[in-house]
Amino acid sequence: MKRAPHILLVDDDVSLLRLLAMRLEAENYQVHCVDSGETALQWIANKRVDLVITDLRMEGIDGLALFGKIQQQQPGLQVIIMTAHGSIPEAVAATQQGVFSFITKPINRDEFLSEIREALQQTSTVDEEWRSDIVTNNETMETLLGQAHQVAQSDVSVLITGPSGTGKELLAKAIHKASPRHDKPFVAVNCGALPEHLLESELFGHVKGAFTGAIAEHTGLFLAANGGTLFLDEIGDMPTTLQVKLLRALQDREVRPVGSVRSVPIDVRILSATHFNLEEAMQHQRFREDLYYRLKVVKLQIPSLAERADDIPALVRYLLDRKKSAKVKGYSPESMQMLMAAPWPGNIRQLVNVVEQTLALATTPIIPAALVAQALEQQAEYLPSFNDARAEFERNYLNKLMTMTEGHVANAAKIAQRNRTDFYKLLSKYGIEATQFKPKSKQ
Repeated sequence: MKRAPHILLVDDDVSLLRLLAMRLEAENYQVHCVDSGETALQWIANKRVDLVITDLRMEGIDGLALFGKIQQQQPGLQVIIMTAHGSIPEAVAATQQGVFSFITKPINRDEFLSEIREALQQTSTVDEEWRSDIVTNNETMETLLGQAHQVAQSDVSVLITGPSGTGKELLAKAIHKASPRHDKPFVAVNCGALPEHLLESELFGHVKGAFTGAIAEHTGLFLAANGGTLFLDEIGDMPTTLQVKLLRALQDREVRPVGSVRSVPIDVRILSATHFNLEEAMQHQRFREDLYYRLKVVKLQIPSLAERADDIPALVRYLLDRKKSAKVKGYSPESMQMLMAAPWPGNIRQLVNVVEQTLALATTPIIPAALVAQALEQQAEYLPSFNDARAEFERNYLNKLMTMTEGHVANAAKIAQRNRTDFYKLLSKYGIEATQFKPKSKQ
């Protein structure tokens, strides 16, 4: 989805800022104005920016100093410097350092716009191909994507968090496509979908005869992703014993296949994702603190669909276009309002189900509110993924047991037919404290 480039204007002359903003907005640019270099740096760190236009002479951080800090924060972001004190030495110094251009005041409108167009052609963030699978007009999502593009340029590990169904793997793929590794493999694995011994073999590989059924050598996903990106989805489900081996692989930048005595060097960028609260998991010894900080050099939080409800019309249009339905042209205003007001516990994954259901049952070109209401009512029984459903069942089951036994772990374990050690591990997994169920007089 094509968007207007975002331009940040930096000048301590408020009247000039207002005039330049009006000119640029008339050209359909998204313009943001700040009156100091310090504020500009804060903006760039948290918002998406495609071009910075700054005054040279300012109190505190001046234009050249601002450019230098931008180069450290976001290499490749183009900067145009304006000044009423222009001189050949300053212009030469600025362009030698990498400033895109040096414009003197009073500013010639046509020259100014021409420089902006040329600068934006050099700014990779305007290229939308890397994020083409992510549909959004939401401000929070745009800020998130700006941060994603920025971290994509380096090799730092990124932890993507957010509720199930929000598109964490899509964001991981976008980061890979925007990175220097984009022409190398992107390999994804769901850490909660395999038993521990199989997950270890899947990640690190194994040699022939390493275990029963290992009839041939297996390369493993680390080596399959060599030179590219490995995406560890649902990292919070990884067993703690395997977390130790993963940490060692990341620290040593090498893997040892199961059954082998030799390690193999790797060159892999790690992205990971979870819907669990890993900070809470660390407190209960379910997730290693050292691994957490190794994976979370940068953390990106994807909002739920309910938090970005303004994206629902565009998402629905995208889904309709993808389905290429000849008979359905769209949704009525009432049905769209109903979609935007729904709670969406299953997020975008659930929205896809609702759109597919209404398309299958539609008998008119415009889908009416009644059909959407019917689909949403049935979606009240929305089926989450198997792992999510199992986790929710276990959490509810444990809470009921602890309520019945008033927090007596031995009795609860006996009812569940589990030994006490395993039962304590289950309670710890879901952050359930026995004391919260005990009568106040017994606490």
